[in-house]
Amino acid sequence: MSTSLWALRAGDQGRITGFGDALAESYRIRLLELGFHPGETVSCLQAPAFGAPKVFRVANTVFSLDDEVATHINVETDLA
Repeated sequence: MSTSLWALRAGDQGRITGFGDALAESYRIRLLELGFHPGETVSCLQAPAFGAPKVFRVANTVFSLDDEVATHINVETDLA
């Protein structure tokens, strides 16, 4: 199933499939530099309440992203 990275809950994981068209090119480039490549597996480690930034693991590194960025990262959650 395809969804956004922001929709993942703590303990969920998915494979990055790409970026939304509304994401600015500067953000897209920076995310690629940080390891958010299509095909890479990403896990949600923490999903605090009240819209606080979520914590994700990608390429053995941990990042915190807010909803303004994470909603534009597309992931596939059916990894079987």
